[in-house]
Amino acid sequence: MGRYVHLFSFLLLSTLCTSSQVFAAQLNQTQDGVLRKLFTSLQSNFSVPSSRLNNTNSDPCYWNGVTCASSGSSEVVRKLSFYNFGISSNKSSLEDFFDSLCSLHTLQHLDLSNNQLSALPGSFFSNCTGLSGLKYLNLSTNGLSIQFPGFSKFRDLEVLDLSWNQLTGTIGNKLDSLTQLKSLNLSFNLLQGNIPLLISGQENGPLKELVLSMNSFSGTIPYSIFKHGNLTYLDLSQNNLIGRVPNEFNNLSKLETLLLNANSLSGNIPTSLTNLKTLFRFAAYQNNFSGSIPIGLTKYAKILDLSYNSLTGELQPDSLSGPNLESIDLTNNSLTGSIPGNISRSLYRLRLGWNQLYGTIPTSIGELSYLSYLELDGNKLKGEIPNQLGNCKNLTLLNLASNNFENELPLGLGNLSNLVVIKLQMNNFSGRIPNQILTWANLSTLNFSQNALSGEIPSQISNLKKLANLNLGGNNLSGSIPSTIGNMSYLNELQLGNNKLSGIIPAMPVSLTTALNLSHNSFSGPIPSSSFINSRELEVLDLSRNNFSGLVPDSLTTLQFLTILDLSNNNLSGTLPNFHSWVNVIITGNALLSREATSNSDHPHSKKKVNSSLVILFSVLGAFFGLLLLGGLIVFSLSKRFYRVENVGLQSDDTTIPHITDGRLITTNSIHTSNIDFTKSMESVLNPFNVFMKTRFCTYYRVEMPNGSIYSVKKLHFSEKIIQIGSQGKFGHELEVLGRLTNSNVMVPLAFVLTADSAYLFYEHMSMGTVFDVLHCSGNVLDWHCRYSIALGVAQGLAFLHGCTQPVLLLDLSTRSVHLKSMNEPQIGDIELYKVIDPSKSTGSLSAIAGTVGYIPPEYAYTMRLTMAGNVYSFGVVLLELLTGKPPVSEGIELAKWALSHSGRPEDREGILDSRISHASIPVHSQMQSVLKIALACVAISPESRPKMRNVLRMLFNAK
Repeated sequence: MGRYVHLFSFLLLSTLCTSSQVFAAQLNQTQDGVLRKLFTSLQSNFSVPSSRLNNTNSDPCYWNGVTCASSGSSEVVRKLSFYNFGISSNKSSLEDFFDSLCSLHTLQHLDLSNNQLSALPGSFFSNCTGLSGLKYLNLSTNGLSIQFPGFSKFRDLEVLDLSWNQLTGTIGNKLDSLTQLKSLNLSFNLLQGNIPLLISGQENGPLKELVLSMNSFSGTIPYSIFKHGNLTYLDLSQNNLIGRVPNEFNNLSKLETLLLNANSLSGNIPTSLTNLKTLFRFAAYQNNFSGSIPIGLTKYAKILDLSYNSLTGELQPDSLSGPNLESIDLTNNSLTGSIPGNISRSLYRLRLGWNQLYGTIPTSIGELSYLSYLELDGNKLKGEIPNQLGNCKNLTLLNLASNNFENELPLGLGNLSNLVVIKLQMNNFSGRIPNQILTWANLSTLNFSQNALSGEIPSQISNLKKLANLNLGGNNLSGSIPSTIGNMSYLNELQLGNNKLSGIIPAMPVSLTTALNLSHNSFSGPIPSSSFINSRELEVLDLSRNNFSGLVPDSLTTLQFLTILDLSNNNLSGTLPNFHSWVNVIITGNALLSREATSNSDHPHSKKKVNSSLVILFSVLGAFFGLLLLGGLIVFSLSKRFYRVENVGLQSDDTTIPHITDGRLITTNSIHTSNIDFTKSMESVLNPFNVFMKTRFCTYYRVEMPNGSIYSVKKLHFSEKIIQIGSQGKFGHELEVLGRLTNSNVMVPLAFVLTADSAYLFYEHMSMGTVFDVLHCSGNVLDWHCRYSIALGVAQGLAFLHGCTQPVLLLDLSTRSVHLKSMNEPQIGDIELYKVIDPSKSTGSLSAIAGTVGYIPPEYAYTMRLTMAGNVYSFGVVLLELLTGKPPVSEGIELAKWALSHSGRPEDREGILDSRISHASIPVHSQMQSVLKIALACVAISPESRPKMRNVLRMLFNAK
């Protein structure tokens, strides 16, 4: 009997399920038609592929981005999400599209974010009564370039997101009708005026999130904000707010995040913040706050950042003891006292650098098992480093530089197996460098310079396999350099100057590309041939103030990337070899060394030079006549200007035109297509006198075409392991994609030629040189108008590259990679390197690939990863160069760090600007101050704190 009951139940259930399918509620017929019209428009007018729309199902409720809900006997549309659908304002059908949207009166959620809606039909805000029940509206990341609209037709809105646009004007009372609003995000726009008096009269209303960052709001923080007692998230950062912060935070008892950073706020930190039990994060860095830190501020908070202010007073015993405290940054204030011993066990970041702290490091530091970043540099700390520090096994960054620490380096440092950066320079450490501490498998930077260390450099230092930067300069080290130094395959920079080193200079690693400094030591005898420098890419070689004697070896001229060679104050003699024009050779203090050959024809060195010159002359003449025999064939092969040139049968030795395997014109501009001559170009790159610039990966040639037009031809060295092109066809495709980029501030290739081991890229010739040239080498002071134009142009180019469908990141954005068509027309170069360089194939330091020293973002030491935020940091350094007139690194100090350390107070910021131009006029001074604020935001230590590039651009446009 039970079996039949089960069978009956099964049949009944099946019948009910079938009935529910047959009689399932259908979408309202009117809304069905609206959705079909909308999706037809998306497909036909906005070119959204059908696979993205997924609109093949007969029921529109199952289409992509559509959410329906039951309402009575039918289904109605509740939610539409057209995120990143490519909807653009430059379509005539846009108004019809929005009219259809406004007819969906049941819609509660509308997401149109991440499209290209630079404008919206005016009727959407003024007459869209059909969406009066809308609760969620997201128009973020569109580039909306309109005056801030009114929202009286959307009274039920609970969430409004207009961030990452270009909205202008003031807000006034345009939001007063939104009495149900819970979340408002207006960040990264161009809004001005005072902070809006939101929702007048709505005390303790529903508002929970208020984000107004990265605008140009001015004035003071209004008391009306403190009427919103349900606020949990308040972000007013990176505006132009001034004055004191009201001490009314007792009214915001639910506040979890408070961001006030990068304004011009002053006065004391409000004491009422100490009562907020819910406060999770408080950031107010880069302001003008003064006075002491309120007692109890860290009692509840997890993240506190008050760096770059003017805070004074002693660190209170409870400053670091909050049980929930995870990160605290008080860098660059004027705090005094000793470091408290009672420290939160949850702390992973402790930054107290550049204050006036004294005393010793408490031994309780060893109890912080989560500690990853410890920065106590630039204080007056003394004594020994406690051995207990070795218990912090998760420590990756240790910076104790510029203090008064003394005695020997503790063996406990060797236990810090995860260290990536250790900086102990400018202290009073003495004794030998113990072998026991040289066990850091992941170490990238080691700086023990300017101490009193003695003894020999341990050979065990070569165990640091990933070390990129080694600085032991300014000590009392003696003996010879360990021969094992050549095994350090990541070493990029070696600073050993100002010691007592002597003996034979060993072979250096191939990875050494940035600098080798052996100055102020006791090396003697002849300078070794360049065989001790295995890298052809070394940029700086300093052998000054030693006892070197004899001739300067000709082999040093083969260092193709050398820019500075300091041989001063030695005992060198003879004649200086002929270095490339871009090498600055310093020879003062060598009485017997001259730059030009003596007139005595019997001098053996002179004879050698004359004979060498004759050999070279006859070789060139012989090669020239040899080339004439092949000229007819070459011209016949290439003069037809085929779009594609292949299999040109040429010899490929050192004196003939490189064997061309592929060549293409990328540009369709008839001027360039008729001018560019591949044959002439390949002849020109054989002549070293046509070289006008070299970088780590490229050589630039000035090439004159047969009709007299000038082009720049850039040679990429495919023989380098890090240059990865895959198939030549793939490389050609990548270049053609880049060649289709259209932005006046980006250098795009016009054509290319491929040979067996190189690629030659053709560009318009930039006759003015690079920004670095005109800023630091010309001898003339560049006026602010030109500097601002350069800044604006570079920002436009970089914002364009970041906004591409597949964003183009720059491996090396610097003033050396920005070329000048005129003083007002900069163009970003080297954009193709991102496509062809593979850092994983590098035999040297990754930092040598990630950019030029001074421009590399601080997070790269840990992530080894290129990001948009990293590009923004590099651009910030470029801005600082334009503002200060200083190079990116001066006397061993990076410009960004120097500027940040002088940005706490208005009078300090004044000292950052280039005084030669900042006082030209009041408008110039005012604009430079505005641009300085942008630059400081770009070089923020935290990548998350840096603005996106397109917002940097609009801030520069509005800098006054």
